[in-house]
Amino acid sequence: MNRGKITFGKIKLNSAPSTATSQDEGKDSGTSASTESFGSFGRITELPTQSNPTDASVEKIAADLDNSKLQEVMGISGFGRKLAKQFDINEMVQRAKQNAPKPVVDHESINETAEKPSDDDGDDDDDDEDEDEDEVIGPVPTAAATTSKAAKSKHDSDDDEQDDENDNDDYDEDAPINKLPHSHEVEMRHGSKAIIALASDPSGVRLASGSMDYNVNFWDFSGMDKSMKSFRSLQPCENHPIRGLHYSFSGDMMLVVSGSSQAKVLDRDGFEKMECVKGDQYITDMSKTKGHIAGLTGGCWSPVRREEFLTSANDATLRTWVFAKTKEQRAVIKTRAQGGLKTNPTCCTYNREGTLIAAGCSDGSIQTWDTRKMFVHTTHCIRDAHAKGSDISSVLFSYAGFLLASRSTDETLKLWDMRAFRKPLHVFDGLFSRYDTTDCCFSPDDTMILTGESLPKGAQQAHLYVYDTKTFDQVAKLPITDSHIIRTLWHPKLNQIFIGCGNGVIRGLYDEKRSMRGAKLCVVRTHRRKKDSEIVSTTQIITPHALPMFRQEKTRSLRKKLEKERLDPVKSKRPDLPITSGQGGRVASSGGTLSSYVIRNLGLSKRVEDDQDPREAILKYAKEAAENPYWIAPAYSKTQPKPIFNNEDEPDAKKAKGE
Repeated sequence: MNRGKITFGKIKLNSAPSTATSQDEGKDSGTSASTESFGSFGRITELPTQSNPTDASVEKIAADLDNSKLQEVMGISGFGRKLAKQFDINEMVQRAKQNAPKPVVDHESINETAEKPSDDDGDDDDDDEDEDEDEVIGPVPTAAATTSKAAKSKHDSDDDEQDDENDNDDYDEDAPINKLPHSHEVEMRHGSKAIIALASDPSGVRLASGSMDYNVNFWDFSGMDKSMKSFRSLQPCENHPIRGLHYSFSGDMMLVVSGSSQAKVLDRDGFEKMECVKGDQYITDMSKTKGHIAGLTGGCWSPVRREEFLTSANDATLRTWVFAKTKEQRAVIKTRAQGGLKTNPTCCTYNREGTLIAAGCSDGSIQTWDTRKMFVHTTHCIRDAHAKGSDISSVLFSYAGFLLASRSTDETLKLWDMRAFRKPLHVFDGLFSRYDTTDCCFSPDDTMILTGESLPKGAQQAHLYVYDTKTFDQVAKLPITDSHIIRTLWHPKLNQIFIGCGNGVIRGLYDEKRSMRGAKLCVVRTHRRKKDSEIVSTTQIITPHALPMFRQEKTRSLRKKLEKERLDPVKSKRPDLPITSGQGGRVASSGGTLSSYVIRNLGLSKRVEDDQDPREAILKYAKEAAENPYWIAPAYSKTQPKPIFNNEDEPDAKKAKGE
């Protein structure tokens, strides 16, 4: 079916005879002539309704045409409206037919449709009219093609479902073991002694480690290569082991807890920013002192207040500090045992909202305080949380805040529910611990908890234990090292696990797909040593008419430049040449004694030998002194008598006696 062109834009103006003819044709065909062109997006020109237009209407139309021509000449005819765009329907249909793919013909469906009885002619005419009204541009897909495509898609979907079922049988993403990043491993060497402190900043760019050798090492993942070397090592607390390192939640400060009674705050690069004051050890009431008087055991930053941190020590107190105020603590919390006596806190922490402070004590109790109240009475107190006499090495709140994990040296790890804090949810036993800083950590989604063990006697490897916090089943038991496992850290942003071992090695576990940045950036970087030739020299300014003293040498090749610098003893840093003659080595060359140095370098121009006999040096002038006296002989020649010497040989005393 051939159709004319559809025009969007101005209404076409036809003369009177042509209008009348189109009206007559429209009556015969049942359609109006106005369908040839329609729509106007600009100024509407009124057409005369009469078949014979009047003179006024003709003049108005002519005036409008003149105005439109004038606007086109001036270049302002296109302002406010767009030109009409013409579409050729026939051309579009032909182009669609050429670009459309050929349909697949199903002969069975064609035969089925051919066997069906056809309808009447009137129905066919109605169907043709409906097809004309609802005609679709482009090739119409046949029933056979639709049926074949539907069958093919159904077959493909069935195959995909079978493949997915097979994959699900082999691999389950929601399984805890599949969430554990342990497919790859890296090793970072801190030293030779046990690593008892480990911390990472919130962004995951830097890692800090503290050891029994008093050193704190800083590791930068963005700048390290696969050699895994730390970029800075320092001793912030002199001869005290580093018991704990904690980055602030903003990542710009780090709290250092050592064996001394004074905690320190370092900046991001390791420079000291604050040192807590030491208390008076002769005052019995610990609330009256301005600081700790015994060695520190733990500490952490407040998650709510940016500059507040908490420390615990062996003086049976916990103290909160403010970074700006270095002269005195903010609050003092006393830990009490069963009968009201003192008990030392061995670890401390905040919950995620900063409303609770929890501490594990040396008598096996776990005590908590509400930060919104006075620290007089405990909010929770469980006396028999762990065995008496065993230190609680770590207490940690989960990310959701409902669970509390406690690790002790009684070879147990316990999970507590803060909503029912009287009894533990589960007890994981058989975890041998030799260090009082052995800790535990939660996974980022709180579905797993990790802890390490010390190397038992007669065992070959220490293992990292992973438990499910819901079913309390053992998810994995990973062999890590042939030494003790002390610190474990699962970074939530990097999704990597760092483990501090007793032999001074930090193990990093990560997954190739689930982990991000961190150790993955360092593994792919190769160590490349920089050469002197890679240093870019300054731009040379050519001055041909400069004086000789200001004239610069011409640029030579790098090889000639190095050869020339090799001849220069200063630039090549040539060592002193060996002395092949004389005695005394290099000391003798400038004088072995002070007098010889003064004589040789300041007094005389002649060279004086230090190894000559002084008697011979004096007697060689005796003859000249006797012949030409100058100093002593003329002065005593008139007053002194002439010396008389006995030239006869003395008799032998033994011979005379014997006679």
